[in-house]
Amino acid sequence: MDHFAAAEEQIASQKLRRKLDEVNVAAQANLAPIQDHVNYTLQKAYFKCAYECFDRRRRQEEITNCVENCSVPLANVQQTFDHEMASFQEKLNRSLMVCQDKFEAAKLQQKAGATTDMISCADQAIQDSIKMLPILTNRLKSSFGIREDI
Repeated sequence: MDHFAAAEEQIASQKLRRKLDEVNVAAQANLAPIQDHVNYTLQKAYFKCAYECFDRRRRQEEITNCVENCSVPLANVQQTFDHEMASFQEKLNRSLMVCQDKFEAAKLQQKAGATTDMISCADQAIQDSIKMLPILTNRLKSSFGIREDI
């Protein structure tokens, strides 16, 4: 029975990995406009601003301060983005931990179908997270001033 249980857990682990890949694909698809905004619009503005800072009439300290000021909008957006993504990941991890805890309790109680229940629980947690991505994306777009026509 141990060999069967180990094989069942390995299959469950592979299914879970595929489900987590779904989250990654959905996140990349939803967040692509935001990444484009950061990578092209904000970084372009930063480099243009920083370029303008380099003027022979300025002292080195003035140039350094100017370049630092140019980086503030990009840094703020990146910090907000990182915080939101960390929060999203944390919520997903907590949901999956609940599934794992239920699975461990079911194994201790030797309940039949514990692995199937765990996969179902994890699938629901992942689907719920995927459903939250458009909401997260819209909140970030609004916060960053990204128009829908971009």
